[in-house]
Amino acid sequence: MLLALILIFAGWRTWRRLRYFLHIFQLEGYKLNEFRAWLGSRGRGLLATPSHGFGAALLALLAASGEITWIPLAIGIAWMITFASAWRYLRAKTKKPLAFTNRMKRLTATAGLVTALPVVIGVVGFVVLDGWPAWAAALAGHGLADLGVPLWVYLAGLINTPIEQSVQNGFKRQAKNHLASRPDLTVIGITGSYGKTSVKFAVAELLKQRFNVLATPGSYNTPMGICLVVNNKLQPQHQMLVLEMGARYTGDIRELCELAQPDISIVTSVGIAHLETMGPIENIARVKGELVRHMKPGGPVILNGDDHRVLAMRDDAQGPVYTVSTGANPEADFVAGGISYGPDGARFLVRDTRSGEEAEFTTQLLGRHNVLNVLLAVAVGSHFGLRLRQMAYAAGRLEPVEHRLQLRQQGPLTVIDDAFNSNPVGARNAVEILGQFTTGRRILITPGMVELGERQETENQAFGTYAASHIDLALLVGDQQTRPIQTGLREAGFPEADLHVFDSLFDAQAYLNAHARPGDVVLYENDLPDQYG
Repeated sequence: MLLALILIFAGWRTWRRLRYFLHIFQLEGYKLNEFRAWLGSRGRGLLATPSHGFGAALLALLAASGEITWIPLAIGIAWMITFASAWRYLRAKTKKPLAFTNRMKRLTATAGLVTALPVVIGVVGFVVLDGWPAWAAALAGHGLADLGVPLWVYLAGLINTPIEQSVQNGFKRQAKNHLASRPDLTVIGITGSYGKTSVKFAVAELLKQRFNVLATPGSYNTPMGICLVVNNKLQPQHQMLVLEMGARYTGDIRELCELAQPDISIVTSVGIAHLETMGPIENIARVKGELVRHMKPGGPVILNGDDHRVLAMRDDAQGPVYTVSTGANPEADFVAGGISYGPDGARFLVRDTRSGEEAEFTTQLLGRHNVLNVLLAVAVGSHFGLRLRQMAYAAGRLEPVEHRLQLRQQGPLTVIDDAFNSNPVGARNAVEILGQFTTGRRILITPGMVELGERQETENQAFGTYAASHIDLALLVGDQQTRPIQTGLREAGFPEADLHVFDSLFDAQAYLNAHARPGDVVLYENDLPDQYG
């Protein structure tokens, strides 16, 4: 009876631990190398917990005493007490909850079987053996199962790899066959370090004035995301398919082009994002340039003329090239001038330098980079014969992409939500916009930027220095993570009394709720995924 209670209680704790690491594995994109890297950095403190050490000590005590009078009861009680320290695995507030997709169900089943093996062996030992060795076998079996959970999840991922590859290959074949049966369909591919999603929605909105357009939702920019849309949503009436193409590794864009080769390519930017997986910025430029090199020959290429690395890709183009600029490159084909911002968005004048046509645009979107995003969409629309005034009307309907400089009212507060995947250029742009508000205090809430490799510390410090002159109150999330930002703020003379550091975003929000004043403007700049928490 006692053994059953121990195993039930400890089994609950092990399930919570297993579920936690399965969640991390999903957040890391089911990639074995990234899960392993997470375990080696942020997850090291969770590989072996104090309860494992206490359990080992109790087993040693049991072996040393060689008797079973009072020790089983003591071990059972102590084991349940120490295993109750499962708070780390009981987080109710997750930013992206574990999703039990078909893939996760397969992974969970495999991981559960692997984790159960030591428990089964321990129970068999308890049945076969007598006295204290029986107890030792049962408790050691479960202790090994619980201790090895990160390894069991990794092994389950490794075991399932051939299965998942087979499943994915089937989806890819289906998508390729579907696209091959649609020679009338125009495929538009968009890539860049940032701005992809915003440009995708802008292109779709402008083209909808004349065409039946399908665009991938949200950040569906992986092979499986694109397959999902092509296989399940592409209909015979669709004339345009707008695809966002993301990359974390060399070859990712090439793989996406092999899946859905674009007729038109758009490159938004080359910046220091995903440095940890793609290396130096020169390599990032080469990866993004794969879109131009692997699109259908002769198709038009739309380039950000304000980014010299993007502009250099015109040398690889085999068709017409259109460039856009917000003023840094006045010789671009489409140029925006007179840019102004306000609580309602942005206003600017667009000029087609080839024809001299001009039109004033008003959009709810904030930031110079969003003006550039609209220009990229304008270049596409112009290629298909749309007039600037037509596109200006459509641009007025554009709404901010969720968590990307999304402006909203929250009671007496104005909130600028820029919580998605912060990068140095976007972060500076966001605090610059925040600095233009005068209705109340300008409050920054941020955990800083990640995935910037060896430049992460210097970029965060530079961000802190830049932000100091645009904000009145800084609420930073994570002491260790935000040390460089703190340094930058202090070096710029930011008042210490207005700098606060919290353990979690929820703590920062609680402080904000308690101290906010009517008219305050709050910028949420980046929100780290759960695996960084």
